[in-house]
Amino acid sequence: MKRAVNHALAILIALLALAAPAPAADAVPPPQGEKPILVMIHGMFVGPWCWDSFRSYFEARGYKVVTPTLRYHNIPLSSPPDPRLTETGILDYAADVEKEIRALPTKPVIIGHSMGGLIAQILASRGLAKAAVLVAPAFPRGVNPLSWTGFKSAWMNMGRWGSWKEPIRPTFEGAVYSSFHRMPEDQRKRVFEKLTYESPKAALEISFWFLDRSKATEVDESKVTCPVLTVAAGEDRLLPPSIVKKIHQKYGAVSMYREFPGRDHFIIAEPGWQEVAAYIDGWMGRLGR
Repeated sequence: MKRAVNHALAILIALLALAAPAPAADAVPPPQGEKPILVMIHGMFVGPWCWDSFRSYFEARGYKVVTPTLRYHNIPLSSPPDPRLTETGILDYAADVEKEIRALPTKPVIIGHSMGGLIAQILASRGLAKAAVLVAPAFPRGVNPLSWTGFKSAWMNMGRWGSWKEPIRPTFEGAVYSSFHRMPEDQRKRVFEKLTYESPKAALEISFWFLDRSKATEVDESKVTCPVLTVAAGEDRLLPPSIVKKIHQKYGAVSMYREFPGRDHFIIAEPGWQEVAAYIDGWMGRLGR
């Protein structure tokens, strides 16, 4: 009798299994451990080389890393600048990077430094980012940029009369004061030798956003719905924590703020960059895949 009951139960279970609907294809969970693509956007006066340390760090941990070269930023100071740089603006840079992102198979995590951080904000507002990491980012339209060290930094590099009429050539003194005063002296010289020219149009769109009728640097924070990590350097003279905190606050609940004391604007390449990279890696890991 017991044997017959067990046999009947087995048949019933089998019939119920056959009757159950198959799971939908989109209900199948994605492979675990798959890491996002990282798009690292450089800032003013530099090129993708500024990400060399970060790139090696993240590639060694299984990430695919893309480091776009912003338009006309591949010309050394030993050569004449491309005259077209004079009329190149923030939205031109953003359009170039957007094109590269749309060619990727999945939404990337966009990591931007300085002006690249502003471009990252613009692209995140267009729904192109899985997440955004803003490292010592330039400020969008509407953020009060008042800072004595920030003003002095800009003046030392762009204060020459008529500098807005041609590509801007950085000065060694201005670059050191604004961006890498915490670096060892020998590294300062090596970094400066790699610098390039910058667009006066882009510089004016950022610095004097209140005079820009095109509103090139405007970012609608309501459209930034992805997670955002905003990173400040404690001794950044160009974009001090007081400004970076305002950028963090602009994005409300989706943004997390982290400040690294004792670091200057070139936080992604100065001694101790590994701590910053490790923190970003950990933050991305906590987001889930």
